[in-house]
Parts: sequence; structure tokens; C-alpha cells
Amino acid sequence: MRQLKYLEKLEPFINVPLFTSTEAEKQGVPRHALAYLVKRGTLERIYPGAYRFSQYEPEVEFQWENLVLVAASIPEGVICLISALCYYGLTDQIMREVWIAVPHKSYPPKRPNTRIIRMRNIKLGKIKISLGEYNVHIFDRERCVVDAFRYLSKEIAIKSIQRYFQSAKYKPDPKKLGSYAKALRVNITPYILSYTT
Repeated sequence: MRQLKYLEKLEPFINVPLFTSTEAEKQGVPRHALAYLVKRGTLERIYPGAYRFSQYEPEVEFQWENLVLVAASIPEGVICLISALCYYGLTDQIMREVWIAVPHKSYPPKRPNTRIIRMRNIKLGKIKISLGEYNVHIFDRERCVVDAFRYLSKEIAIKSIQRYFQSAKYKPDPKKLGSYAKALRVNITPYILSYTT
């Protein structure tokens, strides 16, 4: 009977792609009740502290579902590096794990098949996008290219800047790219010049 009462309290989350145990507690549903509802198959535990109703059908494209679930479950996180480059079509790499940047001072959460990168300047180039019904943060294309030179192999970085300048879909912004590189102390001027002169 008590479980029925908890289910009623969780009704606002029935059509929500993801809710946290903290949000459930604010509705008067304790963590042990969430664990019981997961055991019963009513709820699905996506990650520690993140749940959704089992019958929930995500609207997001299948290829992005894991990415958005991880990103949505880390509110201060930003999709970065390989994951962001894949999203923008700036790499040939296959996204074998989800790459998420978190503020340098934060305690990085653990997620399966996820690489958490602690970054100091997390606000630069951070934008919000919608993937299906999820609103998540991702670095813009310019920040992704600069970060590729900072964190990834030279081969991946060169490919990303090449694709950035050759894109028919987006207009490259060499000025913005240069200012990001300067702010993040990365010298990519020779590469920018080779595509703009």
C-alpha cells in the first residue's frame, strides 16, 4: 500500500526522461522506495541517483541516447572532445565512451563507459543543445577543435580543424577559433593560416 502512495508521488516524473533521487526525495519518496520500485521493474536505474519509469520511450535518436543520458545525469557536465567531435562530424573516430568535461574543482562522478575530464575554463564555448527531449551542454565547434589540440592526438586534432574549415554545413569563424586558442594557450595559428590564406 505504501508503495502505491510513493508511485502517486512520483507521477510528475512519468513522462520525464530522467529524474534524480534528490528530486524524488523532494516529492516525499525516500531512496529505499526507489530501490524497491527498481526491483519491481516499475523504475529503471540509469546511473547512481538517476532514474526513469520503465515504460518511458525516449524520443532521442538511438545513436545519441547513451550520450544524452550521461550528460543529463551530470548537471555541471559538458559534452566534450571525442563525443562532441562526433556530434559535429569533425572526426572519423568512433565514440566508444562518452566524454564529459566537469569543472576542475568538482568531484568527478562515476559513470560506466564514460571518460570524465576535469577542465579549468569550462564556461568558454559552452552552449546548450536539445537532443530529443533532453537539454544538455556541449562545447561549441571552435572549443572542440582547440581542445582536440590540447587533449587528443595530433592526427585527430589536424583532422578536426581540416573538417572545421571544409564544412559545407557551418561557416568557419577563424577569429573565434583564434581567440579560443589564445584563451586556452594553444598555438594553432599556423593551422588557421593554412586554411585562411
